[in-house]
Amino acid sequence: MEEVAMENHVVNKGVDFKSSCCYMQKFKLYETHSKYYIIGRDKSRSQWKVLKIDRLKPSELSITEDPTIFSEVECTDLRIRIREGNKSTGGLKSVTTCYGIIGFVKFLEPYYMLLITKRKKIGTICGHTIYAIAKTIMIPVPHATVQSKVAYSNDENSYKKLLCSVDLTKDFFFSYSYHIMHSLQKNMSDNNTTGQLLYETMFVWNEFLTRGIRNTLQNTSWTVALVHGFFEQVKLSISEREFYLTVIARRSRHFAGTRYLKRGVNTKGRVANDVETEQIVFADAHDGCPMQISSVVQIRGSIPLFWSQETSPLNIRPDILLSKKDQDFEATRLHFENLAKRYGNPIIILNLIKTHEKKPRESILRTEFVNAVRYVNRNLRGGNRLKFLNWDLHLHSRSSKATNVLAQLGKVAAYALKFTGIFYCQVTPGIGGLLGYCNSGKCVDEGTDINNHLLNDDVSGDSSVKSRMIQTGVLRTNCIDCLDRTNVAQFSYGLAALGCQLQALGFIESSYIDLDHHLAKEMMEVYESMGDTIALQYGGSAAHKKIFSERRGQWRPATQSQELIRALQRYCNNTYFDGNKQKAINLFLGHFHPQQDKPALWDLDSDQNYISGKHGSYSADDSVRPTIRRSLSDGNILRESDTTIRNMEVTICKHSSAKITNHRLPESTGDIFTCGSDVCHCRHLYNGMVNDRTCEIDQICCDEHGDSYDYSDAVDMDRISSSANSCEEEVLGRFTSISSENIVSLGRTEISTSAGESGYSIKGRVENIEDLKKNGNFAESFGKWVEGDMFFL
Repeated sequence: MEEVAMENHVVNKGVDFKSSCCYMQKFKLYETHSKYYIIGRDKSRSQWKVLKIDRLKPSELSITEDPTIFSEVECTDLRIRIREGNKSTGGLKSVTTCYGIIGFVKFLEPYYMLLITKRKKIGTICGHTIYAIAKTIMIPVPHATVQSKVAYSNDENSYKKLLCSVDLTKDFFFSYSYHIMHSLQKNMSDNNTTGQLLYETMFVWNEFLTRGIRNTLQNTSWTVALVHGFFEQVKLSISEREFYLTVIARRSRHFAGTRYLKRGVNTKGRVANDVETEQIVFADAHDGCPMQISSVVQIRGSIPLFWSQETSPLNIRPDILLSKKDQDFEATRLHFENLAKRYGNPIIILNLIKTHEKKPRESILRTEFVNAVRYVNRNLRGGNRLKFLNWDLHLHSRSSKATNVLAQLGKVAAYALKFTGIFYCQVTPGIGGLLGYCNSGKCVDEGTDINNHLLNDDVSGDSSVKSRMIQTGVLRTNCIDCLDRTNVAQFSYGLAALGCQLQALGFIESSYIDLDHHLAKEMMEVYESMGDTIALQYGGSAAHKKIFSERRGQWRPATQSQELIRALQRYCNNTYFDGNKQKAINLFLGHFHPQQDKPALWDLDSDQNYISGKHGSYSADDSVRPTIRRSLSDGNILRESDTTIRNMEVTICKHSSAKITNHRLPESTGDIFTCGSDVCHCRHLYNGMVNDRTCEIDQICCDEHGDSYDYSDAVDMDRISSSANSCEEEVLGRFTSISSENIVSLGRTEISTSAGESGYSIKGRVENIEDLKKNGNFAESFGKWVEGDMFFL
């Protein structure tokens, strides 16, 4: 009867929901014995659509979209007809109001539907609202009468519990009308980038969950694309003129996970902790004037080599294991090739890891990273060659102030901005808003070369977009974790970029913003918040921020105790909780597919084993590379040699004819000149990018290592400044002992520590976390303290 009711309804011909550039953003879920009905409408309540989901198939997903465009009156009449047609089986019942479908997931038998039931506005971009999730619900699709015992089994319930541990109300955001998974520059240049491929980009975390409904309906009108990371928008002012600063961090879903379980690169060139940070600046348009808007993008990501660290209760600083499986650096090449396609050239690498250590750890990767870049550059020419900057941020941590570190990092930022530039354009609002497009249709692939989409004066949608500047290329920053030191460097880059953005908008005459300026202090708060958020997601604690604390003049003992607490939180999370957290991520992203009569996810040794084929093929995605733990032997581990960064001695080029002008070089400036061979070339480094106060160095001489190119593979800038950001290794190194009392209710763990360059070794016996719970020795307060404001409940 309900089918007849819908078929007999008047069809509103001639109205195409897709082409109307409208989008649904509010839905109501109804149920009968045999079907779910989702009725969605647009913001103006002028267009309504109906989706039907079959409930009589226990392990299949059957979804049908009615092609009719209804009015509100017609929808009311439709509900009445369905209710009357199902009186004998209970009629039509209202289930919930929702604001979008997150996706559908199946474990062992039934499908489940994930819905957003509450949302909150967190900002706007070009007139388009950005939302965060406030509440979600998971609803089984099949009716209870058709489900077998499998649907109520312990394994099924465990999978449900594991997936629900992914807290979608933290750090997930979306928009109905703005492609938040793309940068502003890409959105402005590719206004036809819509439809299914939007979900297949690297920053949409529910791509797997929405795959079924998107493939069935061939549109994305019912689902929302979730981006995971960080979003904050603040209103600032300068010279009595107001503007909005928006900082967005997008985490890649490829090779995603937790700190020690996801390191380095996989075979497809995807790296761990891959985060794109976009900084958008715009001011409201008045009196019919065009809106001025600017953005700049930078990225962070793990060192693109095959390396790992294994968590251990006995060692707070696990050894770094470097695999020799990719001696031709193919994965490294693929990674930088992907960056070039996404951002254009040049790719500027800022490497912040340590140079010299008593016991080689970070320096092992530093040496190999330089070798990898040189190897990749052998096949690149001119502006396509990678620019590599080595700057040991930890080297000067004990001898200089935070102000000096941030000032010198500002010079590195100016260097990068000189090559990449920023994006800036003027947009005249039209009927459809500043960006007129809907969320269905065709789009280009994420790998489209950005150099083929340079903006020109163009009319797009109902808005006239006039470009003035574009960004080509990107700055890539990394330390070991790409958290603490990296965040400080990204703030410095953001501050330098803000000056250029405000200058482009006509708010200031000079692009230089002093660190004592109120804008610098307000920006620091935003980047601190971003650093904490990313660190919690990847590392398990808030970020270490010694430099930021020192810059604000905080009391040092208070800062040190705070850093110690964060280091312990990170250690405990990495050791005891990251395993389950990684499993939940793998389940959410579709890297693991549960099957009956196959080993369960929690029975596998590590998150990689089900990929390596030990228990059969469980995943179609190579986002998780095979485990290093079981493939490395002593012969496969590279150790530091006497040739660390050889041929890169830091000396002033004596045979260069270049002249240093305007300023006398300070004592340390010679350290950023490298000349390791008879063939070297000098080039201009700073060319008016910042105020003269930051332009103490005008030229740089680069070691060409026999190549006749205009810059070297690697520039050693280790002594450009004299301070560094704190990390948990340095914090823990200040203390001579940590007793079991320092870690609240750790059960029967016996810990003795000794300080040294290699950090603390923790000796004793630590029970399995589940055993601690069973025995009652693991206090609930300890778990809450360790998890803190984590990404997971």
